[in-house]
Amino acid sequence: MNRRIFLKNTSLAATAVTLTGAAGFREVLPAKKNKLPRWKGFNLLDFFSPAPSRSPGSNKTTEDDLRWMSDWGFDFIRIPMAYPRYISFDRTRDIRKEEVCNFDPAALEEVDNLVYMAIKHNLHVSLNLHRGPGYCINAGFHEPFNLWKDSEAQEAFYAHWGMWAERYKGIPSQKLSFDLLNEPAYIEDMNDQYAKKGPVPGDIYRRIAGEASKIIRKYNRERLIVADGNSGGSNVIPELTDLNIAQSCRAYYPHYVSHYQASWVWKDPSQAPMPVWPGIIDGKQFGRSQLEEFYKPWTELVDKGVGVHCGEGGCYNRTPHPVFLAWFEDILDILTKHDIGYALWNFRGDFGILDSRRADIEYADWYGHKLDSRLLELLKKY
Repeated sequence: MNRRIFLKNTSLAATAVTLTGAAGFREVLPAKKNKLPRWKGFNLLDFFSPAPSRSPGSNKTTEDDLRWMSDWGFDFIRIPMAYPRYISFDRTRDIRKEEVCNFDPAALEEVDNLVYMAIKHNLHVSLNLHRGPGYCINAGFHEPFNLWKDSEAQEAFYAHWGMWAERYKGIPSQKLSFDLLNEPAYIEDMNDQYAKKGPVPGDIYRRIAGEASKIIRKYNRERLIVADGNSGGSNVIPELTDLNIAQSCRAYYPHYVSHYQASWVWKDPSQAPMPVWPGIIDGKQFGRSQLEEFYKPWTELVDKGVGVHCGEGGCYNRTPHPVFLAWFEDILDILTKHDIGYALWNFRGDFGILDSRRADIEYADWYGHKLDSRLLELLKKY
């Protein structure tokens, strides 16, 4: 199905929902406490890398994947994208400032296809810029400017969201939302993997998020917009609470558990302290009470009437499986009690329920994939 027919059909579907009333989309009505539905699902990494895969299809989401998610009771996917993935430029050199908006029609169609397939299987789609012009929480691509300091980067950021907003203006918010930027943090040198990270000054975050939202809502005034927590997703953003923008937290605290021996976090992974749950890690006590304290600002935000969702969470495959499950169940229980949904990072891969390459569990066979059945049962419980 081509994009024109797809957008026409989704517009017709939206009209049908309006005509049939609330019963037509009861599954996405707001929860009792939270303005957002308690969506639960997965991050899909088709467009996560700045460059196309050298092995086409190696990390591509299939329709079977989406069907399994829906059949298991999940209703949400988040698509974290690196903007260079859908830009046309000479990849033998660093990208130039004037090239960051050279949109590649073929790559955009690939995004269309994934969005369409997900909606077809009754999954809400959250479209996210994991790498926006001038910013990413991770290194691995040479940025030509800095989003927090350079007006050229900010104008490019707005242009990207204007493009996506116009492209998908006919798709209602019940089916599609926009997650502005993954895990904002202030980084002086965007191209240093281990550069010091701090909170983005609130006035700067407000200005950029507010301007992007205005541009998005020029094309669909009802579009649901989400802003990730400050300081890499951890902190509530009080400067945004009056802007009709939902906020997204994370389920990675403490990183000692979630990112044990992850090379992009630890300069020397062998020096990472062994995680336990609950217990003492690196001289500090961690357990349920510490998680309750960590999420308190987020649960208070729900009580204030701001929609909250946990856009990412999970555990790298080096953490002992029993520790992972005990820790993650505490997190899911806390979030669920406050009507906050979640999206596991990821579906297939080192953090996922399929093909996570763990050495400490016995996988179930799932149509040729290795299924972490204990993790799946935990997710389905919440």
